[in-house]
Amino acid sequence: MIMGISLFKQDIGIDLGTANTLIYIKGKGIVLDEASVIAYNNNLKKVIAVGNAAKEMIGAAPPHIKVVRPLRDGVISDFGMTHLMLKSFLSRVIRTSSFFTAVRVVIGVPSGVTEVEKRAVEEVVRQMGAKEVYIMEEPMAAAIGSGLDVDSSTGCMITDIGGGTSDIAIIALGGVVTSTSLRMAGDKMNEAIIAYIRKVYSLMIGEKMAEKAKIDVGCAYIDESDPDWVLKTNVSGRDLVTGLPKSIEISSRDICKALEESVDAIVDGVKVTLENAPPELAADIINSGMTLAGGGAALRGLDSLIERETGIKTVIAEDAAEAVALGTG
Repeated sequence: MIMGISLFKQDIGIDLGTANTLIYIKGKGIVLDEASVIAYNNNLKKVIAVGNAAKEMIGAAPPHIKVVRPLRDGVISDFGMTHLMLKSFLSRVIRTSSFFTAVRVVIGVPSGVTEVEKRAVEEVVRQMGAKEVYIMEEPMAAAIGSGLDVDSSTGCMITDIGGGTSDIAIIALGGVVTSTSLRMAGDKMNEAIIAYIRKVYSLMIGEKMAEKAKIDVGCAYIDESDPDWVLKTNVSGRDLVTGLPKSIEISSRDICKALEESVDAIVDGVKVTLENAPPELAADIINSGMTLAGGGAALRGLDSLIERETGIKTVIAEDAAEAVALGTG
């Protein structure tokens, strides 16, 4: 009988991100990567879409359909909706019918969250029926997922730029020695692009359009020596002068200008973390460099800019966007 029970033991790693939720199952790898969005029909009192399908409804839903991103700045802002969203995601990837399934879950949270916020995350997962729940700081999970040697006495440094938070940490001997958590990441960058386009071009664009522009032509700095560096794309929205739909062409220079403040905040966070590091670990970082993880690591030129500003060799993790999920797994 004991053998029968152990067959149903499932180990699951969850990266409960502001922008995306990733689920890792031991032996299978990453089995789910969906947007952290849920659409709820207030009239019917039921969930009508979760994940990428719900994300498509942002900015286009009628009043009776509430499209919610239940996590903001890396923490749960809507407990009930997070529970429904996670329940839907987990039901897709594990058989919940088995009485003997003993589910162990490791869940990643930003390094700056409070004990109350950690308990809220743990409570959501326990309500799903998990027998054991372990909370892991995201920079630690990202470091493990990026293949860094976190147990060594030689320090390593990770910067995990997600949707809601940017977590910067120096890790040694299996623990976070010093860390900085900034509520400045992908979402704030999108907001900055919306504000910039509105101010400069009198055009109101949506969140999805801003994100698309960031991915297509975004960069952390302009490399004047590279003729192919400046890219162009079209953005569409509502003209604030005429009130009519309008499409305009913008370039990498626009996005770079819009993201200036966000990028500076991340570079400053890296500097502060290095300033707070013990001298021995700071010396290790000079030799070993720093790894960038998270979806924000894909911003063109960010690694070069950080290297230029800090003098620390900066590399992007192989599976940057999946690093936290791989680490929890």
